[in-house]
Amino acid sequence: MIGQYLTSSLLHKKHRVFAVDSKPNDFVGSDPNYKLIQCDITDKNTIISAIEDNHIDVVVHLANTVDNDIDALITDQEIKSSKVCDKFIYSAADKAGVSCFILVSTTDVYGPQKGREPIRETTAEKGITNYADMKMHSEKLMMKAFKKSSTVPVIARVSPVYTADHTDNLHSHVYDPKDNVGYIFGEGDYGYTFCCVFNLIDFINGIISTPQGRYDGIYNVCDSKMITAKEIIDYEKNRHRIGAVIQKNFGAMLFNKAKMKVDYRYFDPSLCYNNWFFDNTRAKRIAPMRWTLTNTK
Repeated sequence: MIGQYLTSSLLHKKHRVFAVDSKPNDFVGSDPNYKLIQCDITDKNTIISAIEDNHIDVVVHLANTVDNDIDALITDQEIKSSKVCDKFIYSAADKAGVSCFILVSTTDVYGPQKGREPIRETTAEKGITNYADMKMHSEKLMMKAFKKSSTVPVIARVSPVYTADHTDNLHSHVYDPKDNVGYIFGEGDYGYTFCCVFNLIDFINGIISTPQGRYDGIYNVCDSKMITAKEIIDYEKNRHRIGAVIQKNFGAMLFNKAKMKVDYRYFDPSLCYNNWFFDNTRAKRIAPMRWTLTNTK
């Protein structure tokens, strides 16, 4: 999903796009600047050839990313595939002299925090999920691979994404699958940090167009405003994507830590009132983060 929006944007800006995917798509044959290399992400030889043979300027690493390449359940197989892929793709980019490498990671790497201070890129990583572990490994391997390289490494730690049609991540914060109902505590004025996909696309485009050497490192990529539980409920109700909504007592909610570790979308309701906000000041120097739940079409 993310790759489709990014490809559309890059082609509109007249970039040449070499996409690696396991399935065909509607871009094939529609634009002379688009080429699909169809293979599995673990196909080392094919992907290395794609990087070495096409004079690639920028690599955007979206593989093994929830909402783009894999579903919400992160098992040992996904972790293994990610590790295999990361090692050779970083090495190939370095040897081919790629000018910039953008890794899409996750704010999940920060894990639960104490207090309500804004979470900045310098905040300690305390991820407790398989997805956080997988992306943290990707980040560390990337920074090591490009430590003495001319390739500029950029890590985009992205909050859970959404579009007008893809609201699974929003939905999971206000929906109880056990009872098959939406739920809210109090007036629903507590909130969460998400990322409209178009803010992520604008950020990637901004990195691509930024002069060499001024933009390496880690960025929190997310909306500039939290989305409240009430806003999610109203948004989904207006589009007939959520049925009954009940008010729940906080003490009545139970959670499963084991399930939360493997399921990216499993939400622990005890985190509702933490109101953690991810500081996106650094990313806003690259892109304005102008998209919100209200203006996303």
